[in-house]
Amino acid sequence: MTNSVAQLKTELSEELENILEYWINFSVDEKNGGFVGQRDHYNKEIQGAPKGIILNTRILWTFSAVANHKTEKSAVLRSLADRAYGYLKKAFQDDIFGGVFWELDAGGNPINRRKQIYAQAFAIYALSEYYILSEDKDAKEWALELFGMVEKYAREREFNGYLEAFQEDWSPIEDMRLSEKDKNSAKTMNTHLHVLEAYTTLYKIIKADAVKEALDNLIELFLEKFYESKNQHFQLFFDNRWNREGNIVSYGHDIEAIWLMIEAAKTSGNKELIYRAEGIAVPVAETFLKEGYVSGKGVVNEKDLDSGEIDTDRHWWPQAEALVGLDYALKISGEKKFRDAILDIWKFTRENIIDHENGEWFFRVNDINQPYVQEDKLGMWKCPYHNSRACMVLTK
Repeated sequence: MTNSVAQLKTELSEELENILEYWINFSVDEKNGGFVGQRDHYNKEIQGAPKGIILNTRILWTFSAVANHKTEKSAVLRSLADRAYGYLKKAFQDDIFGGVFWELDAGGNPINRRKQIYAQAFAIYALSEYYILSEDKDAKEWALELFGMVEKYAREREFNGYLEAFQEDWSPIEDMRLSEKDKNSAKTMNTHLHVLEAYTTLYKIIKADAVKEALDNLIELFLEKFYESKNQHFQLFFDNRWNREGNIVSYGHDIEAIWLMIEAAKTSGNKELIYRAEGIAVPVAETFLKEGYVSGKGVVNEKDLDSGEIDTDRHWWPQAEALVGLDYALKISGEKKFRDAILDIWKFTRENIIDHENGEWFFRVNDINQPYVQEDKLGMWKCPYHNSRACMVLTK
C-alpha cells in the first residue's frame, strides 16, 4: 500500500516506465506507417481501424514530453517522437485549407476532413512540446500557423470564446459535436480547456504578444464564463452568447481545469490571473472531494446537477487528473485531506484501473470495479497523455 509521498513518487516513476513500455511495444504500425488505430480491451489489434488525430497528437506529445522530462533523453523516445511528427505532417496536415484532419483510414487517407478546434489545439500542444525536444523550426512554424488559423476562424469576437468546429474549408458546420455523447453546443469547456493548455506550451516557445493576449483571455473566460462560484464547478456547454445548455458537471474536467489554469497564468506571468486562479483552486478541489471522490473507490465520472443523476463509472483519465489537481490544492492550502485523497486515489488506480495483465490502463470500470470489455486499450480517445502526464508532474 502506498502510504507516503516518497513512495508515491517511486511508484509513479515506475508506472511511467510501464506506460512507455506499452506504447513503445504496441502502438507502432509497421505495415501502414505511423501508429495503429485501435487495440481492444484484450490488447488485440483491430486490423483496418481508422486513425484519429487525437490519438496521434497525444502520442507525439507524450513521447516528446517524456523525453523532455528525463535527465538523459532516450534515443527510442526521440525516434518515436520523430515518427509521430513525420506522420502528422505527411498524413494529417491539410495542405490546401490548413489545419489538421479529424480522421484517416488505416492507409493514411483522409476520411473525415472536418476542422475540430479541439484537434487543432492538440496539434499546437504536441508540436510545441516536440519543438522543445527537437528544436525543429518547421514544427515551431507549424504550431504558430495553426494558432493563427484558430484565432482567425474559431475565435468569436462579438461574444468572445472559441467556436467548436468547421467544415474542411473553415466554413460553418451544423453538427459541431466533438463526440456522439456531447451536446451540439457552439462553445464548450472541454475544447477551451485544451486550447488553454496548447497556448500555454506555445507561449513557452514563442513569446509573442498575440499568444500572450489569447492565453490571458482564455484564463479570463474560465474565471468569468465557465466557473460558477455558487457551486464550485465548471459548466460544460454553452451557446454562442454564453447561455448555459444543460447542467452536467464533469469531475475530471473540474479538477484538471484548476491546475491547467494556474500553469497558464504562471506561464503568462500575469500576477493578477495567478492570484485569481489559485484563489478558486482549493474551493473547487474541496467540492471535488465532497461530490466526485469516494474513499477507497476513486473518482466518479459526472453528475447532472438538475436531476441529481450520477454516472458512477470510473474512467481512467479523471483518476490521473485528480492526482495532479489535488496536488496543486495541497501545495496552496497545506491541508492533509488533499494528500490523503491523492494516496487513496492512486491506491485505487493501481488496484483497479491499471491492467496488470496486458499493460496500460483500462478505459473505465463500473462501480464494483469491473472493467468494460467493450472499451479500447488504444483508440481514438484512449491515449497515453493523461496518465503519463500525471506521472511526470508528480515526479518532477
